[in-house]
Amino acid sequence: MKLIFEIWRQESPDHKGQFKTYEVNNLDTNMSFLEALDVLNEQLLREKKEEPVAFDYDCREGICGMCSLVINGEPHGPLQGVTTCQLHLRSFKDSERITVEPWRAKSFPIVRDLVTDRSAFDRIISSGGYISVNTGSAGDANAIPIEKAKADQAFDVAACIGCGACVATCKNSSAMLFVAAKVTHLSALKQGEVEKEERVLKMMTSHDMEGFGSCSQTKSCEAVCPKNISTAAITALNREYLRAAVKKPQALS
Repeated sequence: MKLIFEIWRQESPDHKGQFKTYEVNNLDTNMSFLEALDVLNEQLLREKKEEPVAFDYDCREGICGMCSLVINGEPHGPLQGVTTCQLHLRSFKDSERITVEPWRAKSFPIVRDLVTDRSAFDRIISSGGYISVNTGSAGDANAIPIEKAKADQAFDVAACIGCGACVATCKNSSAMLFVAAKVTHLSALKQGEVEKEERVLKMMTSHDMEGFGSCSQTKSCEAVCPKNISTAAITALNREYLRAAVKKPQALS
């Protein structure tokens, strides 16, 4: 199998980037997309003596959320419910031309080539995306009764891996789906109820300070989320935020 890659190359944040064309032959249709990039990098190092294409990855099992690539204009590629590392070459045609570029968002500045700085997500989490109440040592799983509806809601949104595809596809570069998943997950649990007002106010303030845009409910984030998280989480987030703003308006000043 042969593929023609149009890949964004950018030496550093201070350099101007551009697309470069690479042809890669003898690929197997069972290879993952990242394995194809590995083959390309081996080719660049051994044959062309060029710098390899920089891209992010870690687990390659659809868990870590590191593989942040926009493939033919779609975050994580043409398949729904998968990350880039779970995308295989059988999803493409022989000799197909594929455009590969990094997440495009002001709050995710490019570090090099296809690598972007997504530490803004870390700062949002550190602002309040945790439970600080001392719950002691781990107890039995059924020690704290939780209604099934709330447990299901928490499990659904806890699947968020923080990859940033929602930001990359949103016309406003909003991270509302990410924040909604984290806030809703913790607020649905008994342990998280104590701090839920402070949490949502702090995390939404951090979201805005990081330069992410507002949500206009186009649901493009839901369409590309590799974990199929629904925008219903954003609706729940808005309710939590309004309730907290009324109860603790001083926290917004």
